[in-house]
Amino acid sequence: MTLTKLAIIGVGKIARDQHIPAIAGSDAFELAATVSRSGGADGVENHEDIDALLNARPDITALSLCMPPLPRFEIAKKAILSGKHTMLEKPPGATVSEALALTDLAAAQGVTLFATWHSRYAAGVAQAKAWLAERKLNKVEIIWKEDVRRWHPGQDWIWEAGGMGVFDPGINALSIMTEILPDPVHLISATLAFPENRDTPIAADLTFSGPDDLRVTADFDWRQEGPQTWDITVQTEDGTLRLSDGGATLHIDDTKQALEDTGEYPGLYARFADLIAAGDSDMDLRPLQHVADAFMLGRRDTVAAFHD
Repeated sequence: MTLTKLAIIGVGKIARDQHIPAIAGSDAFELAATVSRSGGADGVENHEDIDALLNARPDITALSLCMPPLPRFEIAKKAILSGKHTMLEKPPGATVSEALALTDLAAAQGVTLFATWHSRYAAGVAQAKAWLAERKLNKVEIIWKEDVRRWHPGQDWIWEAGGMGVFDPGINALSIMTEILPDPVHLISATLAFPENRDTPIAADLTFSGPDDLRVTADFDWRQEGPQTWDITVQTEDGTLRLSDGGATLHIDDTKQALEDTGEYPGLYARFADLIAAGDSDMDLRPLQHVADAFMLGRRDTVAAFHD
């Protein structure tokens, strides 16, 4: 089987921890090159920027963009205009408008564009979606709390305008929410807690409304020490479903469900390969739209300064 030659743009922690191992285990892709100013991957040629890559390796037909969202638009634009199938780490853009522009450009160029939401590929998500599909929902509670110092040490970009702050992990919860709920919901209120020395929030409380007076609440916080919490609880007329561990564990009522876990990022690359083969794109922007709504609708609270 001929493997699609792929390059990673931006070799940071997420690329090293998730993308590179997933590609190594893929039966569809070969990691042929990287673009990084801080060092690439062992045994793989590295280029200083995307222009150098495109000039040197016309044989590479797919790119995986793993840099932070702010510089991503111009690089994605170059990739698409060069005819490369393009995979975007979450979030797919710094703004909804950027993501929509890339969607239109990819369609015009006839290449695949894939906005990835890795948490949708957690082991319990597909089964949760199937169980909820035919049930009436009464209440949804999302609690997504973690320690930013553990997961993003020294990453100043997340605190700058466009860095999203607590929505960097919170958007993972929103990506699961939009995947498993049978009907769409919309934001009706939000409170965002901004450290006095930062430009993005460290915590957020959100309330969504859905059909039949459904309420969905979400509590995001980056100040949790000790055990980390990534839970979604859905109360229905036929019982309670709980996804925990970021979607990796599923309980229905008090029964833990048996799950097959093939890995979130291997699932992303399998999906990317299928999209390329079918000549399709997948640019579901609902999680990003909910974040944009939170910044538009949210009441701002100033809290104590945060120091890494």
